[in-house]
Amino acid sequence: MKPYPEHLLPIDGRFADLVHPMTRLERIVEGCTWTEGPVWFGDHRCLIFSDIPSDRMLRWSEAEGTSVFRAPSGYANGNTRDGAGRLISCRHGMRDVARTEHDGSITILARDFGGGRLNSPNDVTTSRDGAVWFTDPSYGILSNFEGYRAEPEQEARNVFRIAPDGTLGAVIQDFAQPNGLCFSPDERVLYVAESGSSHDADVPSVIRRFDVEGARVAGGEIFAEIDTGFPDGMRCDVHGNLWSSAWDGVHCLSPEGDLLGKILVPERVSNLCFGGPRGNTIFITATRSVYRIVVEVTGA
Repeated sequence: MKPYPEHLLPIDGRFADLVHPMTRLERIVEGCTWTEGPVWFGDHRCLIFSDIPSDRMLRWSEAEGTSVFRAPSGYANGNTRDGAGRLISCRHGMRDVARTEHDGSITILARDFGGGRLNSPNDVTTSRDGAVWFTDPSYGILSNFEGYRAEPEQEARNVFRIAPDGTLGAVIQDFAQPNGLCFSPDERVLYVAESGSSHDADVPSVIRRFDVEGARVAGGEIFAEIDTGFPDGMRCDVHGNLWSSAWDGVHCLSPEGDLLGKILVPERVSNLCFGGPRGNTIFITATRSVYRIVVEVTGA
């Protein structure tokens, strides 16, 4: 196995095909409070991400550096883009999922379910059929740090699906605290992070795997266990490898759930996304900073 620098930890020989031993980890943003929700806008060559406790979203580009994208942001957390290129955000403070239209106006996609307000939508992804999938743990209402303290109005911490016609359904209901989520490249598998160990040591720090066919979800077996802290945001590459956040960095897992290696980060990692000019840069949100590293594979 090739020699690796301190910020890379190969565990399986397959890691060498995914991360070059000479690639470097670079801090591109610092001075934030708690960064989250990175999403790459290739048409604008910029990264948008959340600084949740500061109630703002920031924009970073190679040419212009860091600037404020939106403030206040409604204590936005996770972000993604839909098939039309519009920004979709989970907002703790508003307890909703909102879409930014091309003209800058805001459309609320989900706010209530079953007669009660959502907890605090956390992370979000979309599927090719136009549906929006998001997790709804209670982190944003547990304190005033990332939102507004409040009593939950939902009986469970669900994974929701917003159908293309706007219908909201709870598709997974047995998590302690569902967090990051993403699809496999063929969208037949949905991965969901369980981060309930943040407040209950008896909850396993695992990523679960669900079989998906349209709006139907089945399975839910453990795909992998995170050995440091708990999983948060995650993304798949084009080969189906899953790149997951953890407290010590980014863990790279094979489609079978084998831990291939780690990108070690000196701050606690919350989320990540693929982007950059060639789609093979991983942008990593981690506590007060944002990092990037170029890898040998592109995002799905």
